[in-house]
Amino acid sequence: MSNPIFLALDVPRLRDAVALAENAKAHIGGVKLGLEFFNAHGAHGVHMLAQLGLPIFLDLKLHDIPNTVAGAMQAIHVLEPAIVTVHACGGRAMMEDAKAAAGENTKVVAVTMLTSLDERDIQQMGISDSPSDHVLRLAELAHRAGLDGAVCSGHEIKSVHNQWKDGFFVVPGLRPEGGASGDQKRVVTPRQARDDGASVLVIGRPISRAEDPAEAARAIEATL
Repeated sequence: MSNPIFLALDVPRLRDAVALAENAKAHIGGVKLGLEFFNAHGAHGVHMLAQLGLPIFLDLKLHDIPNTVAGAMQAIHVLEPAIVTVHACGGRAMMEDAKAAAGENTKVVAVTMLTSLDERDIQQMGISDSPSDHVLRLAELAHRAGLDGAVCSGHEIKSVHNQWKDGFFVVPGLRPEGGASGDQKRVVTPRQARDDGASVLVIGRPISRAEDPAEAARAIEATL
């Protein structure tokens, strides 16, 4: 896509989300709607954002038994999302069923490891691999399951892209040069992620909390 920036609109009020997307529209390629937005505003909120004419990324991180996830994918057909996420940890069968149930024009991508986690966090879960090895294993599982791509941090995107040459990769947790990391532990700049193979750059607070969101989005776009 010509502009890989997807603005994360996890704000509590629908009118604020619409206004923010409208303000930054000229400098973004789509909008990402996560759990906070979807739980608060549901299908109505998605329809309101869709009226802006931007691709919709539903970051729902579906993770349940295969039949339930397939049913959830079928239920959101009417919303015509461009991208939907599922958790790779749900297993191959779940991912296969999710892809089979998705709309023809919807890319299904697997979340590998949340960008808020680091090596210590996954060790506490009983995972002895390094974050990089863990992400690569889950991305390969998603590839074998027939998904379109994966979600990973900027620290792993180069390795994942080298492993999965034609994959579609979403990179969240991005911060412009000099930006605060907040609760993200594995961050890189948007330009670095793009150079390393990212298809979509998910950016939230550096734009949404800027004094001038449109200018913040323009400045990030100019670095790509």
